[in-house]
Amino acid sequence: MTFNGFCHDCDAPVEVLCSVNKGEIVISGGAMYNPIMGTPPIEHTFFKCDACFKNDKTLRNFVPCEIFSRVVGYLRPVEQWNIGKKEEFKQRKEYVV
Repeated sequence: MTFNGFCHDCDAPVEVLCSVNKGEIVISGGAMYNPIMGTPPIEHTFFKCDACFKNDKTLRNFVPCEIFSRVVGYLRPVEQWNIGKKEEFKQRKEYVV
């Protein structure tokens, strides 16, 4: 089987080949990741070329981080706030006791 895509790290075209040789699965040309993320779950396939896979085997930075904070008495994702509240959030300072 052949899977085509672009490297998650360097955006180079990737062709991952999967075959069975004497009962063992052989993968060449890179790596393929299929994490299930979010609620409801969303499946998305990520690829890494051989060079990037040899450099770092871990798939990083593939899920956007959602920041929740308190606005007008209850917690909401900051991304859903209006422009004025987002600017106010950027100007907040962390209080250290």
